[in-house]
Amino acid sequence: MLAPIRVVVHGASGKMGREVVNAICLEPGLQLVGAVELEVSDKCLALPDGSGTVPFSSNLEYILANCQPDVIIDFSTAQAAMSTVRIAAKQGVNLVIGTTGLTGEELDEIGNLTKAHNVGVVVAANFALGAIIMIHLAKIAARYFDYAEIIEQHHHLKADAPSGTALTTAKAMAEAKGKPFCQPPEKKPSQSRGQQVEGVAVHSVRLPGILARQEVLLGGPGQTLSLKHDTISRECYMPGVMIATREVVKRKGLIYGLDTLLGL
Repeated sequence: MLAPIRVVVHGASGKMGREVVNAICLEPGLQLVGAVELEVSDKCLALPDGSGTVPFSSNLEYILANCQPDVIIDFSTAQAAMSTVRIAAKQGVNLVIGTTGLTGEELDEIGNLTKAHNVGVVVAANFALGAIIMIHLAKIAARYFDYAEIIEQHHHLKADAPSGTALTTAKAMAEAKGKPFCQPPEKKPSQSRGQQVEGVAVHSVRLPGILARQEVLLGGPGQTLSLKHDTISRECYMPGVMIATREVVKRKGLIYGLDTLLGL
């Protein structure tokens, strides 16, 4: 019988972190061995299934030394995630990163760290399988339409806008098309037209009561095509996170986007 994959969750007290902790405890073949958070009030984190506790600390190096994880799952912030990668890669620990807001330079640095220390890192803007399939379908449709816009909606506490998923979608569509999308003529430029990304106007909505929703709209003469994905609860991300956790221990280098692991 194979030994379980040993996992540490960074950002364990956050909304996504708590979901990840719960999912790991329910997932066969994975074992939560430690947790990290910016501020902790207890040295141990109680497991949600009542099976015991794991070490809990704000000191990542302490957790790595004492828990010996195979994988760190990070749902913190871009700044914290980069610090985590720099520390963990040197210790030979693989990472799954769901934090958005990483720059191109930071992704390049992550790629260089994976090569220097022979580890695997999965970075994904979205782990919902439905969202990944939506982006895949949008890439197919992009080849046949000249105009496209994206409306993305999230809860009012989301830190970034546009969302990482929306930016990823727009860039992937333009890459699939081979050129930027056309923009409707404007007599007077207006901020209400959204942020332009490769000719795609991206509109961001931030309201309480919404978790995550994205609609891709494509238009042509006499027709429109709409692709929409709704996130009802954060548990929808967990199957994707579990897939990434199982796969990252088998691969080396930087893997950007869950679509690669799904074979899309």
